Amino acid sequence: MTKITTYAEFWPFYLREHAKPETRTLHYIGTAMTFGFAAIAIVLGGWWWALVPLAGYGMAWPAHFAVEKNRPATFTYPLWSLVSDYRMFFLWLTGRLPAHLAAAGVAVKQPA
Repeated sequence: MTKITTYAEFWPFYLREHAKPETRTLHYIGTAMTFGFAAIAIVLGGWWWALVPLAGYGMAWPAHFAVEKNRPATFTYPLWSLVSDYRMFFLWLTGRLPAHLAAAGVAVKQPA
């Protein structure tokens, strides 16, 4: 595989690595949990900060191995993957993710 050198190239690759809705759902849960643990950590401090990355990666990595059957992009592109996790989450929350998935060549099921 050719090394990706720009974020513009990475984003469609990232979406294709998250083609299955179940994978994306587990990412959304993990990302939401990072906000919850970050809020708790801001108030209480200490070891709560450790739960922020554990929540995100603890949901995302198993999704890749068990559902998507691929290697997490975090292992090769850690910063772009982190940015893309949150980008995907907020695009999903605002209903704008399907257009990005389609542009990346990911089949999107339309609601019945």
